[in-house]
Amino acid sequence: MGSVVSEERCLYAAKCGACHIGEMSYEQELAEKNKWVISHIGKYCHQIHDIIGMYYPYHYRNKVHAVLGKVKDTVVAGTYAEGTHTIIPVNSCLIEDVQASAIIQTVAELIQSFKLWVYNEDTGRGLMRHILVRKGTATKQIMVVLVTASTEFPHKNHFVEVLRTRHPEITTIVQNINTKQTSMVLGDKNKILYGQGYIEDVLLGLRFRISSNSFYQVNSAQTQVLYKKVIQAAALTGDETVIDAYCGIGTIGMCMHAKARRVIGIELNEQAVKDARENAKQNHLKKIQFVAADATEYMTQMSQNGMRADVIIMDPPRSGSTEAFVKATVSLRPRCVVYVSCNPETLGRDLEWFCREGYIAEEAWIVDMFSFTQHVETCVLLSQQRGDDYIKVSLEPGCNTR
Repeated sequence: MGSVVSEERCLYAAKCGACHIGEMSYEQELAEKNKWVISHIGKYCHQIHDIIGMYYPYHYRNKVHAVLGKVKDTVVAGTYAEGTHTIIPVNSCLIEDVQASAIIQTVAELIQSFKLWVYNEDTGRGLMRHILVRKGTATKQIMVVLVTASTEFPHKNHFVEVLRTRHPEITTIVQNINTKQTSMVLGDKNKILYGQGYIEDVLLGLRFRISSNSFYQVNSAQTQVLYKKVIQAAALTGDETVIDAYCGIGTIGMCMHAKARRVIGIELNEQAVKDARENAKQNHLKKIQFVAADATEYMTQMSQNGMRADVIIMDPPRSGSTEAFVKATVSLRPRCVVYVSCNPETLGRDLEWFCREGYIAEEAWIVDMFSFTQHVETCVLLSQQRGDDYIKVSLEPGCNTR
């Protein structure tokens, strides 16, 4: 488990619901997360390694979001109190990137000085809704996304000029338009106000392009730890066809490219696929292709066409996968599946589905990427079982292989 350089104190712990810093030491948190994962997947998995924690579990978030509001007559940026839509102004967060926090405070000040109307979610009136800052940890590139309720942005050129003067480290500024009365932060339309409209970061020696809407892991250092475990679990020899399902901007599949014969990335988000293709191009990767499609449907069609995959990597959202996806995966008869999960509860459910289809969880690695939150990543190696090793649930629930 990781060790901590020092314990810091949060000024907002009693009010803010974004994390649970201060409730226990980081070492205690790691132990609790370890037990949590085991409680949900222990009966399915042969070997579960101790959690890998961070040496310094602070200021790790490379993606920082703040909601805008007003307290009396002052524009504030912060987060919602847990279980409410009451805004807690946050000036400096212990899990957010320091530069990102400072930029958010400057944006709030500029909205006040430019007399821009802050959006009111109850009435649906107003302009400025959210601020999103993304940072390339390795490249130091910074994107600022200003989420507005309409395409109009009074004095936007002057606003951008002043913001850049205050923070010359910013490399691109994007206006995202979200006209819907929704809890979703980002809308579908973007307007580039400065720079290229995206930033780049480096993982395991590869360079990745990140747009405002693209999924990218929020903890760059621990992401590299996690991806090394994925590569280790897949044990590629150079002859395999690898499918990277739920591939996002292609990070996992591209990191496995060098050791595979062929990689296919599947992702429903078309903007993410566009970024993935650009990522592959700029890294000169010839053996990888990206498909904008539903992974379940695409893999089912592959199976019906008589195609196979040797290794399937899956990294679904917190809701986990579906039984239909598991059946589509199994239909391609991969020798192994590497499942990356951010939710032990849905992971346990999905492992039981795989178990019923003749796949056994051989080994699992737990990686803490979200210190002081109730989230943790787990990488599980599932192998195809044959003959005497094949176990299928029939009479009893679960699939305890120990």
